[in-house]
Amino acid sequence: MLVAIDTGEQRTFLQGISWNLYENLLTEIGDGGKARLSYHRGDLEFMTPLPSHENYNRQIDRAIVVLAEELDLDYNLFGSMTIKRQDLEAGKEPDSCYYIANELAVRGKVKLDFDRDPPPDLALEIDITSSSLNQLALYATLGVGEVWRYDGAALIFYQLQSGKYAIVDRSSTFPILAPERVVEFLTDCQTDGVNQAVKILRKWIQANR
Repeated sequence: MLVAIDTGEQRTFLQGISWNLYENLLTEIGDGGKARLSYHRGDLEFMTPLPSHENYNRQIDRAIVVLAEELDLDYNLFGSMTIKRQDLEAGKEPDSCYYIANELAVRGKVKLDFDRDPPPDLALEIDITSSSLNQLALYATLGVGEVWRYDGAALIFYQLQSGKYAIVDRSSTFPILAPERVVEFLTDCQTDGVNQAVKILRKWIQANR
């Protein structure tokens, strides 16, 4: 009997891929399809999320929404939409992405053109298995201001500074927040359930805002 092991993601890495081929693959797979594509200057990675990956993604996404609501910040959710710029030879489908500081710039839009529209303010990257493609370099090329990366144990906040990411101990989007508080929320989700974890998080935000 074969037993499937959930390692978080399944990844395939290819080199020497043209922009046209990348575009064709996006069309065939479809925006928001099961596989997520990352493209950076000829390197291409297919990532298929497994259940644990998506569970972490959805739970952290829930925490981000609660933070925005409790801090009374306008926000817009674009999930794993494709962020791409041909002139930069870069394309990325994050696990989740958000407009907060630039929410007004995309309000009411259902399709974005990144030659004109700003990139998301915050992107979430679940990375249980190591990627062969430098995802942070790709995000930096696209100009995403903040990236959260979770590896199944620890969460790191990255802030774009002078074209490169620096590790920071507080979120630039939510200055009250340290990475450890999000990991605590994930633990609460596992032990107490998501609904109770959200209630606990809301009380913590209200006490610390």
